[in-house]
Amino acid sequence: MDGHYYMVKPQSLSGAEMRKRQQAHIEGSPQALGPPRLNTCCLCWCGCCKCLWNDERRERPDQQSCTKMDSIEATEEQLPSLDEVVAWARSFELMMRSTEGRDIFREFLRSEYSEENLMFWIACEELKKETSQFAIEEKARIIYEDYVSILSPKEVSLDSRVREGINRSLAEPHHLMYEEAQLQIYTLMHRDSFPRFLNSSVYRDLLEKKRACFDT
Repeated sequence: MDGHYYMVKPQSLSGAEMRKRQQAHIEGSPQALGPPRLNTCCLCWCGCCKCLWNDERRERPDQQSCTKMDSIEATEEQLPSLDEVVAWARSFELMMRSTEGRDIFREFLRSEYSEENLMFWIACEELKKETSQFAIEEKARIIYEDYVSILSPKEVSLDSRVREGINRSLAEPHHLMYEEAQLQIYTLMHRDSFPRFLNSSVYRDLLEKKRACFDT
């Protein structure tokens, strides 16, 4: 053709035809990037009507979902019942097994300037759970410095025999090295502090509060 090149002018498309082609391209490319639509969930990017999670959400738009973490936090924040508080008066061991019971007992001990006894007992319980030798050695050292050393302002009252046993164990710390000292402090709290706790305003006020809530 005379050695000349001719440019073919592309056929112009109407706006409607262009939108149809774009829509067909999108539907044929499931991996196309772009922000998810408003009705999508974490498992359904397309937000299609077949997603059961979306169906339930559309049926109950005002109902809030409760996650596992919400349940855990609600359990942690739950206060002791009247029956639990009454049971503490019959059993020191039962109170010590309760997180809420220990917290309230600690509040009382703080008023008597003997909070370190309970803190020492809790630290020993945490040491018993350790399986890593590095963690055992580190926690054993901290417990000694905080509650056994005569230089510590939080030193607990232990007899000389128990102290000597602890000092020998420091060379090779283990998770039960404070067990005898822990029992001695536990007995001290049970026999000395616990009776006063039951007669204190801390416990009596809590008991009255629980009874008032129960009556209402």
